[in-house]
Amino acid sequence: MIHRLLAIVACPCCHGKLDYNLERQELLCKSDALAYPVRDGVPVLLKSKARAMTVSKTHS
Repeated sequence: MIHRLLAIVACPCCHGKLDYNLERQELLCKSDALAYPVRDGVPVLLKSKARAMTVSKTHS
């Protein structure tokens, strides 16, 4: 189901591709670094409900 949904939904800010994070139940826009929640199987594609994604840094 989610794969069919990803084929038709887009980021409401940049209209770019969204990826799904099953563990966090979020749709991710890498271009805008925003994560949109999925609540009870329904994507909440509102900028006011999105969280800013942080970049994790690894040190070698």
